[in-house]
Amino acid sequence: MTTYRAETIEILKKASTAAITGLLLKRHGFRMRAINGVRPIDLANCRFAGPAFTLRYVPQREDLSVSGDIGNPNNAMLKATQQIAVGSVLVMDMMGNGSVGGLGDVLTTSFLARGVAGIVSDGGMRDVSEIAALGMPIYCKGPAAPPSPSALMPIDIQQPIACGGVLVLPGDFIVADNDGVAVIPAHVADDVAEQVVDKELMESWIRSRVAEGEGVYGLYPPNEANLERYRQWKSSRS
Repeated sequence: MTTYRAETIEILKKASTAAITGLLLKRHGFRMRAINGVRPIDLANCRFAGPAFTLRYVPQREDLSVSGDIGNPNNAMLKATQQIAVGSVLVMDMMGNGSVGGLGDVLTTSFLARGVAGIVSDGGMRDVSEIAALGMPIYCKGPAAPPSPSALMPIDIQQPIACGGVLVLPGDFIVADNDGVAVIPAHVADDVAEQVVDKELMESWIRSRVAEGEGVYGLYPPNEANLERYRQWKSSRS
C-alpha cells in the first residue's frame, strides 16, 4: 500500500489540477494525466484528493451475472465497500459507459460512512439528486437511470485500470477541482508537492505583471531576467 508524507497530502489537497498537470508535463514528461469526459455532479462540491482505490468493470455476461450481484460475498463492489481506506478516492473503470449508473444513493452512503474522500467514474451515476444532497463529491460521465448490471459487472479491485483514457494504478494520488481530475503517479507525488506551491505563486506574480500592462513575451514562460525579478519579489515577501 502506498503511503505519503503528511505534508505531501496537505499540499496536494490545496493544489490546483492546472498546476499539477503542468508540472507533470514539464518536469516529468507525462502528457495526459487528466481523466477525460467526466464532470462533477455538484460543481459547488467537486474538490477532493487522496490515494486511488481502483474498481474495474467488464461487459455483462448473463451466465456470470450472479458474480455481479451485490448480495454475492465475492462481488467486487461489495469488497470495495468493505476494504477501501479512510481518505481514499474510489476510481471506477466503467469502460466509458455512461448509459448505466455505477453507484446510487445507498452505495454512495456506504462509501461516505467509510470516510472516502471522493469518487471518480468514467461511467454514469444514479440518484444524482440524492447523491448531491449527501455531500459526497463525485466526478462521472453524467446521470444514468439504468443500473450497471444491465450492461456491466464489477470484476476486480485494486488492479491497474483505465479511467477516462488514463492509466490509474492503486495508490496513485488523485486531485479533483473545478478544472477536472488529475492523476499523479505515486513515485512523483512528493516532487510535485514540493514544486507546486512555488509554481502557483510564480503564476500569480506573472498574472499581476500582465495585468499591469507588461507583455506576455518573456514573462510566460519567464526568461532568466524575469525569473530573477520573481526571485527578488519572493524574497521581499519572505
